Amino acid sequence: MKLTNKFLVAAGISSLAFTSLVSAADLTIYTALEDDQIAAYTASFTAQHPDIKLNYFRNSTGIVTAKLLAEAGNPQADLVWGLAATSLLQADQKGILEPYSPKGIEKVDSHYKDSRKPARWVGIDAWMTAIAVNTKEMEGRKLAIPHSLADLTKPEYKGLIVMPNPASSGTGFLFVAGVLQSMGEKKGWEFLDKLHENIARYLHSGSQPAKLAASGEFPIGISFDYRCLNLKAGGAPIDVVFPKEGSGWDLEANALVKKSTMKPEAKVFLDWAISQDVMKEYGKNFGVISVPTAGVTVPAGFPAEPTKQMIKNDFGWAAKNRDQILAEWTKRYDAKSDPKPKE
Repeated sequence: MKLTNKFLVAAGISSLAFTSLVSAADLTIYTALEDDQIAAYTASFTAQHPDIKLNYFRNSTGIVTAKLLAEAGNPQADLVWGLAATSLLQADQKGILEPYSPKGIEKVDSHYKDSRKPARWVGIDAWMTAIAVNTKEMEGRKLAIPHSLADLTKPEYKGLIVMPNPASSGTGFLFVAGVLQSMGEKKGWEFLDKLHENIARYLHSGSQPAKLAASGEFPIGISFDYRCLNLKAGGAPIDVVFPKEGSGWDLEANALVKKSTMKPEAKVFLDWAISQDVMKEYGKNFGVISVPTAGVTVPAGFPAEPTKQMIKNDFGWAAKNRDQILAEWTKRYDAKSDPKPKE
């Protein structure tokens, strides 16, 4: 049976048993991009480079990050596309990344790329905390729509909120890290303790809380901008709330993986991945892209000035403290987590 890109993405493959089928012109790409984005994003690449086949390992940020780090001694990926910048900083600390500055990197905003030359990672867009609130469910329960993080701790929302587990979801981690950075660690953990009282379940996907809110299974889902707005545009009865305190955020970013044999096609892909063609596609889904691009405007539903919604974020701090944050979070709250998915 022919292994197509669609099959490999949909299957969320956990091993590279197909390696024997991969030719020199094939690329193995690790990504946490959403399934429904990849085909549209890569249309221009496949049109320009029909001889390069793309094989994906696609999963949530935490699972992709764990796999990338676990393979440090025997890397399987040729490159990483659309993984959290905080994850790539961890990978860089382990010597997993090969320095490479893609063509056009000078056009990337300085806030959204590695400052070293050559760069170890390059951002493509920013995603941020957003909350999906089912308006029908809230009306039926005679409850007000929450508009802030503080609102989420009100006792009337007990058992009505779902959010991503930060150990498996980049969306969950950017939410938790954002709380700790914006509130300070002491007050941040106190807030998370109060929020935990209202949480029904911690899920292993950044999209799933928004989907459950859209379906009405739980009225409130802490998720991220693209998925919430995508569901609303599709007709789901939800309001999309950007908390008034500001949103935690991270970058979807790219990097070259250090291997004994480096494929030149990997650099071709990374050059394309910050080109104007694909930036226009990123800009259809996110309010902030890393390269100013003619004709791209902020999509409907985002704050008019998305960067003002984003909290002050220290990627280095988040990456350095990630393991400690996750250990503390797990100790306090993991009892409400869904069973871990099989890789």
